[in-house]
Amino acid sequence: MHRAGWQNRGMHFPVHDRPQPESRVAYKLFKSLTTRWSDNDVFGHVNNVVYYHWFDTVVNTWLIENRVLSIQKPTTIGLVAETHCNFFESLSYPQDVHIGMRVAHVGTSSVRYELGVFGEAVRTAAKGHFVHVYVDPDTRRPLPLPVALIQLLETLK
Repeated sequence: MHRAGWQNRGMHFPVHDRPQPESRVAYKLFKSLTTRWSDNDVFGHVNNVVYYHWFDTVVNTWLIENRVLSIQKPTTIGLVAETHCNFFESLSYPQDVHIGMRVAHVGTSSVRYELGVFGEAVRTAAKGHFVHVYVDPDTRRPLPLPVALIQLLETLK
C-alpha cells in the first residue's frame, strides 16, 4: 500500500534527486536583509511568499546599484517569467538573512539567477531561481540583453 501523496501518482523522487541545501561558497554575491514582523505567518515562520519578495529585491537592487536598470527611463525591462523555491529550514522574525546570488544562465533575452537564503546556518535555509526576460517597455516583446548587462552578469557566473 502506498502512502498518500506523491507516491500514489507515480511521482517517486529518489533522495539523490531531491534538491539539497548548499553552502555559502556556492554563491558569488551576498545581500543582507532583516525579517519584518509582517513576514511571519500564523505558524511562526517566514511565509513562503516572502522569499520571492527577497529574490526580486536582491536581484533588482543589484541591477540598480550597478547602473544597468533604470526605473525612471528604461530602454528594456526585465519581466519575471519564472520563479521557484525549495525550503529546507524555517526562518522567522526577528532574524537577519543573507541572500546569496549567482547567474546560472544568460540567454539572448533572458537571465536565470539562482539564489540561496541563509540564516545563521552554513547551509541554505531555502534556495531557488528567478528568470528575467528582457522586453521592450512599450511592446512587451523580447529584446536582446544590453551589452552592459551581459558584462555585469558574467561577473556572477
